[in-house]
Amino acid sequence: MKRYGIILAGALLALRLGASCAMAQDTNTLELIKQLQHRIDELEQKVKTLEGAKPPPPPATNDAAEKQRLEQLDQQVKILQHQRELDDEAAQARASVAPKISVGDQGFSFASANGNFGVQFKGVLQIDSRTFFDDAGITGNDSFLLRRARPVLQGTVFRDFDFLFVPDFGGTGGAQIFDAYLNYRYNDALQLQAGKFKGPVGLEQLQADRDLLFNERALPTGLVPNRDIGFELHGDLLGGVATYAAGIFNGVGDARLSNNADFEDDKAFMGRLMFQPFKKSAAPALQGFGFGVAGSFEDIQGTNTAALPSTTGGSLPGYATVGQQQFFAYNPTNAAVVASGEHWRVSPQGYYYFGPFGLLGEYVISNQRVSRIGTAPFDSRRLQNTGWEVTGSWVLTGEDATYGSVIPRRNFDPRQHAWGALQLVARFSRLDIDHSVFPFFADPATSARSAQEWSVGLNWYLNRNVKVMTSFSHTTFQGGGGSGSSAPALVTREAENALFTRVQLAF
Repeated sequence: MKRYGIILAGALLALRLGASCAMAQDTNTLELIKQLQHRIDELEQKVKTLEGAKPPPPPATNDAAEKQRLEQLDQQVKILQHQRELDDEAAQARASVAPKISVGDQGFSFASANGNFGVQFKGVLQIDSRTFFDDAGITGNDSFLLRRARPVLQGTVFRDFDFLFVPDFGGTGGAQIFDAYLNYRYNDALQLQAGKFKGPVGLEQLQADRDLLFNERALPTGLVPNRDIGFELHGDLLGGVATYAAGIFNGVGDARLSNNADFEDDKAFMGRLMFQPFKKSAAPALQGFGFGVAGSFEDIQGTNTAALPSTTGGSLPGYATVGQQQFFAYNPTNAAVVASGEHWRVSPQGYYYFGPFGLLGEYVISNQRVSRIGTAPFDSRRLQNTGWEVTGSWVLTGEDATYGSVIPRRNFDPRQHAWGALQLVARFSRLDIDHSVFPFFADPATSARSAQEWSVGLNWYLNRNVKVMTSFSHTTFQGGGGSGSSAPALVTREAENALFTRVQLAF
């Protein structure tokens, strides 16, 4: 609009100049000038009108097109949002039926989406060394050994049925099945287990092999059964404040591992009741306190040696040191010893864990009737062997001590200046043989009446799965040490001084 005003103003000026010149040259053109002046006035009026006028609104057709375009965009957004919702629903539907696969420090697992079916692959590998000092010339006991090599298969079927299968390819006994059972979980308080597993008697015996503080368990563990075949009812009450286990088993001798067949018709009864009265307490210093009692009973009909203690470290039934060397054996002259009659065990036990500190203790009584056959007169006697232990631990790097395994705050990684967790451990244990066993059921010149050991060690947890252990044990004996070229005479001739190491992988 301003441009049009400038043009008209220029035209007006030109006309006025032209008119002045015309008047000066020819008065006859006066009429023409008047007409031009009138025309100029009209043009000026039009310019003023145009300058004061408002701009016309845009065509109606532009508003309609823009509105249509916005409606189309809104429709496209709604379509995309709906498609996104459909994609999310499809993804959720696929996830609800897709199996779950997990690989980590807890092992390798496959599970259905709802968790009703699942399989876990785990394992334990322990490479040990044993070095004995001043051992009266015993040969072949200093060695490296594959202590345990156990693939572990466990899982769940139909939500409530758990299973475990553990063969062992380590040790000196060849490949054998250690655990094989099925467990039905009605709920945490009511579960039924059937198969081959550890009897519920020894506190340290029930501790997982991967979680042991020393290479070998303490002396009183030699008085409790190892794994047996049977049925067990067990569960946790009041959220774990109390736990119970009660079962019927084939029955095995002290420290024995059950075969797949029983050796007599009567069965053994085993049970355990434990309490953690302050588990739900607001005071952390009380939460890790637990105590209880366990026991077993069986009546051996007839006579056999399978119900006597294991033959670990020797060729006859007896008891062994923490170095797995036999210090006592049922070995009378010109006779044989067999189990015949009642055999019961009882074990009060307890533990306490608070922060980096841990303490475990138990006392075991194994009371068994044995008989001497092969010579007259036939002799039968009830023998009561006892043992006890106290084990303490302190995690030097500050992690929590537990009945299970220590979990390092920082896994071993020298590049990040992280070194895992260190734990100092100490133990004292003792096993006493009933004195009435001598001389008719065991030779006092070769078998010891008691053994006591103290051990100290340092455990290094590189991460949740890898552990390095080293410890030293000193065991002394009362009795034995007489003539003979094999255990237990050779073993009891000198105190047992043994250095143990272990490299462990467990997942």
